[in-house]
Amino acid sequence: MPILNRAAEMHEEASAWRRHIHENPGLLYDVEETAAFVEARLREFGVDEIVTGIGRTGVVGIIRGRGESTRVIGLRADMDALPLSEITGKPWASRHEGKMHACGHDGHTAMLLGAAKYLSETRNFNGAVAVIFQPAEEGGRGALAMVEDGMMERFNIAEVYGMHNMPGMPLGTFAIRKGGIMAAPDKFSITIKGRGGHAAEPHRTADPIVIGAQIVGGLQMIAARNANPLRSVVVSITQFHAGTTHNIIPEEALLTGTVRSLDEAVRDMAEQRIRQIAEGIALANGAVAEVDYERACPVTVNHPEETVHAARAAIDIVGAPNVNTEVDPSMAGEDFAFMLQARPGAYIMIGNGPTAALHNPAYDFNDEALGYGISYWVKLAEQRLTD
Repeated sequence: MPILNRAAEMHEEASAWRRHIHENPGLLYDVEETAAFVEARLREFGVDEIVTGIGRTGVVGIIRGRGESTRVIGLRADMDALPLSEITGKPWASRHEGKMHACGHDGHTAMLLGAAKYLSETRNFNGAVAVIFQPAEEGGRGALAMVEDGMMERFNIAEVYGMHNMPGMPLGTFAIRKGGIMAAPDKFSITIKGRGGHAAEPHRTADPIVIGAQIVGGLQMIAARNANPLRSVVVSITQFHAGTTHNIIPEEALLTGTVRSLDEAVRDMAEQRIRQIAEGIALANGAVAEVDYERACPVTVNHPEETVHAARAAIDIVGAPNVNTEVDPSMAGEDFAFMLQARPGAYIMIGNGPTAALHNPAYDFNDEALGYGISYWVKLAEQRLTD
């Protein structure tokens, strides 16, 4: 099934929006330029109500349909970029060294702008659509900031939906699943306080490097022996810092890492075991381990009924063979989880074709995906507000 004719007609304009946003990236909440661009476009489209500054720099537009219903559904796109230096060489490459749209949020914003323009023109629905443009998805909890600002209550949002591009998935395809689709991405650090000394006299020390190595090995038991093998968890040590020269055993060592889980009980278990393993191994070797564990966003959990609605909209655009409704979950994190805790909804993946991976300096959003994303948002809004 083809994309909507009007979405196809918008391709050049939507690509221009996307490339402008790509050229002018902002990190976390510092997306004022993108937010102003979004606000200006929404005003051009004749969106009924536009509110800025939600969640510090977020933008929400309200598009009212033709009927009398007060029902509102929310469609969300993220606006922030990543702290990377771009190497694409594209004419629209980032103008700001050390900042680039390496996750496709420029494309997400352009797709939702295209949907906002279409819905403002047609208004073929009964109720209202809230188009939500969020800052600080990349580690800043921007979704939570918008929720805590009262966005759901202020606009009477009943359901909320999100979408993310996926490199490697063919253009014109979608993927979704009920339940956990993205992991809780926690991080931790372990400071091992030992007793330093001369490398020629290790017996007089409590070597934090050797102790740290034992802890690294011990933490692998969490996934291998503590977790139910049917409930995924990843525990990765990503940094190990210690020492200053070849002949001194240092006083301290620092380990840092991440935990990824799809189940809150597994998440709780992993945190508890990290503390027990690190503190126990350190104590057994005459040292002390201090664990700092930071929970980021929760598991992104798709609500069952809303997942069916999202899949149906995608199927109406690209056909059932091109919509995977039982995709494997990703161990990456997504702060849209906070919105899904506040309201029922669903998060879907859209194919970006054979591009570089997300968070890679060679990545660029595939503009050929814009029409599919615009069509999906429109179809979802019209279906949910006419059922």
